Amino acid sequence: MIKLIFYGLVIYLIYKLVFELIIPVSKATSQMSEKVRQMHQQQQQFQQQQARQAAEPQKAAKPTSDKDYIEFEEVKP
Repeated sequence: MIKLIFYGLVIYLIYKLVFELIIPVSKATSQMSEKVRQMHQQQQQFQQQQARQAAEPQKAAKPTSDKDYIEFEEVKP
């Protein structure tokens, strides 16, 4: 009878250990790894956007000298 109570107590403790410690820790670990992966993707997208924005003004900043020059004729009195 004492063996039966002992085995029941051991099974209960193992059950509590598995369902209150091991499973929640594994769920939290998987959730954290997913969030880290999402943050990494967002950071890469942000860096790509910054790189595109930094490259665009360089293309638009090239002034053309033809448009800056105004031709005129000298008038003699």
